[in-house]
Amino acid sequence: MPYVHIRTAGALSREQRAKIAEEITDTLERIAHKPKSYTYVTFEEVAEDKWAVAGKLLDEE
Repeated sequence: MPYVHIRTAGALSREQRAKIAEEITDTLERIAHKPKSYTYVTFEEVAEDKWAVAGKLLDEE
């Protein structure tokens, strides 16, 4: 049973989450032969002031 956890900096729209989940599920079905009903996708959206790259918080850029 595939479990995919997606963590992003900032928020995604409902439509973006739905499309990403659909694409990942389709890819796992096509390439790994995993039934769609077995695939779980979760989203975690982290505020940009709580995520840093190269020593800088993302909300500083």
